[in-house]
Formats: sequence, structure tokens, C-alpha cells
Amino acid sequence: MKKIAFTTLAAMGAIALPAAAQAQSTTQGPEVYVGASAGIHDLGSGIPNDDGGIYGIVAGVDIPVGETFFVGAEGNFHLGDGAIDNEYGIAARAGVRVGSNAKVFVRGGYQEVDIDVRNLVGVNPPPGFDTTVGDYLVGAGVEFGLGDGPVRFRAGLDTIAFDSTRATAGVLFAF
Repeated sequence: MKKIAFTTLAAMGAIALPAAAQAQSTTQGPEVYVGASAGIHDLGSGIPNDDGGIYGIVAGVDIPVGETFFVGAEGNFHLGDGAIDNEYGIAARAGVRVGSNAKVFVRGGYQEVDIDVRNLVGVNPPPGFDTTVGDYLVGAGVEFGLGDGPVRFRAGLDTIAFDSTRATAGVLFAF
């Protein structure tokens, strides 16, 4: 399953990147953004209290492909509480502009999660025990601005390997 997801993402990139390069000459340029994000990540393990709040940053770039379609890439880093110590990842994005200041997108990539084992099961892990887990991420989200300014709000829902669920909201600054 992981190979299929990775192959699909690679094929999407191979198709979208030449189109994005061509589109740069006829539409606006790349849009770079950075922002703050917060949410909840439920590990879905079945262990009580297997979720945690996540608080961090996100940064990326979207490249217009035609009038409404765009492709992009973004990275994130979050500190956590509860069962999550921290997490970070990178994802490719594809979506459409809705009106003059809103976007709807899907994304796929990779997310690494460092689990706080002590908070999750109540005991310290043995020395050398690997508390990280990483896998593919898929999700969807929306972004919208208020007026023509560079500030946008976003909300997203992701899953990591269809085992865990992340719901996030944030504020972005585009330049």
C-alpha cells in the first residue's frame, strides 16, 4: 500500500511540475507562506488517552497551474502534549482556488511522530527504545482570507497511514 501511495505521489509530481513551470509565464508567480498551527492528534491505538494537542509552524509554497488549479509543497513541525512529544513532516499539495481568496486542497506526504511513551502508558521506555513512528500522510483542507490582505485562515484533516487522525487549524501569512 505504501508503494502505491508513493508511486501515485511521484506520478502526480511528474505530471504537475512541467505544467507548473509552463504556467508561471502566464499566471501569477509562486505564493510562499508561513504560519502557526494548532490541533489534536489521535493516535488511534485503542489505549486510553492516546491523543494529544499539537502546536507548531507550517511553511510552504503554492505554484499556480492555470487560472484556478495549483500545486505546492509544505513542511510542518509541531510540539505536543499528552501522547505526542513532537512531530514533523512534508507533503505535496494540489487544489483549486475558490473565488479570489480561498483554496480547497488535498495533500499527501510523510509524517514522523515522536510518541511520549511515559504519558501514553505510564512508564519510561527502556534505554534505546525507539519512540518514533513515521508513515505516509494523506489529507484535505481549506484556506480562506478576509479581504485582500496576506493573512489567511486554514483548517485541515489528515490521517497517517489510516491509523491516526490529525485535525488542525491555523493562521498563515502569504508573501
